[in-house]
Amino acid sequence: MSPPHAMGLHKLLRPLRPLVSPIVEYPHRRRLERCVNVADLRLAAEKRMHRMCFGYLDSGADDEVTLRRSKDAFLEKEIHYRVLPGTNPETLDLSARVLGEDLGLPFFPCPCAGQRMFHNEGEVAVAAAASARRALYSLSTLSTSTPEQIAAGGSADAPKLFQLYVWKDRRLVARMLDLAADAGFSAIALTVDLTWYGNRERDKRNGFTIPPNYSVRQVVDALARPAWTWDLLTHDVYSYANIDADVPAEALADFINAQMAPDFTWDDAAWVVSEWRRRVPDGKVAMKGIVRPDDALRARDAGFDGVWVSNHGGRQLDGAPAPIDVLAPIRAAVGDDFDVILDGGVQRGTDILKALALGADGVGVGKAFLYGLGAGGR
Repeated sequence: MSPPHAMGLHKLLRPLRPLVSPIVEYPHRRRLERCVNVADLRLAAEKRMHRMCFGYLDSGADDEVTLRRSKDAFLEKEIHYRVLPGTNPETLDLSARVLGEDLGLPFFPCPCAGQRMFHNEGEVAVAAAASARRALYSLSTLSTSTPEQIAAGGSADAPKLFQLYVWKDRRLVARMLDLAADAGFSAIALTVDLTWYGNRERDKRNGFTIPPNYSVRQVVDALARPAWTWDLLTHDVYSYANIDADVPAEALADFINAQMAPDFTWDDAAWVVSEWRRRVPDGKVAMKGIVRPDDALRARDAGFDGVWVSNHGGRQLDGAPAPIDVLAPIRAAVGDDFDVILDGGVQRGTDILKALALGADGVGVGKAFLYGLGAGGR
């Protein structure tokens, strides 16, 4: 626990929130009012967030080529539209069906770790916003809120998916499945493209830790972002809510490298499917991190209900393909009766349209919604 929280400073400062919060948040609220696209939200988040936390959100692996390529690849896809379709905005149907759930929107927030580091409202706020639109909500294993907190925050009956990592300790995997099942999650996504912690060089330069340490550099950066710092100091300290309390929260890379199972096989993946369906008989399972048609076919043969085309936001292997470039071949390989989700590089509504047109049933949005969260919460 951080020194200020260990001393109970957050409890002493809480009564001052109604007075101080509107003052420190005022310029950021004004900036949000002027935002017209995701690029504007990115700049607004950068202005409000601690340098270390914004760098974690914004960065990719190595030279960040894949991070940029994932966005730029959408620009190369043209929309050959039909004219005079006889529809209008009031009659357009934006509903979708993904992993057995009838949804109000074809896009949804991706599972992303540590969202309370961006804004104290974190995952609970994102889940509530998704629930209000009946969009699928997806929670990361490395979240700063538990599945139970998500359900209690007004999303008990909303469609929810839990993202699962490949841990060496199967008891830990089983515990995660229990947490998700008990909280009413109807689907899981097994992430298979993170068997080591990506080389995220911006994190190293910025001295990234969760929660932040109190070095001179981090304190100076915190003073430069008073709204983010006030938010941090007046709320309970955040940590990885689904992991044992004995795991130090600041050791993200060490924990992942210690627990990830690089020798995880297709047989192990089939075991995850069986364990989830033992808990939730009609539960759905997707394999997340697919970029090849042959792997998509193997996932279908292993009992998965869908695949999630993703390069982990360009944060793992620099040089991985842009998801939008491999989407159509994967859809062609698995056929029409198998769910395909895409994420990576989505910045505009037209990007979502392109992904749907190329075969996606649903589209995950990552950085775009996190910029909004970091810029101003829900």
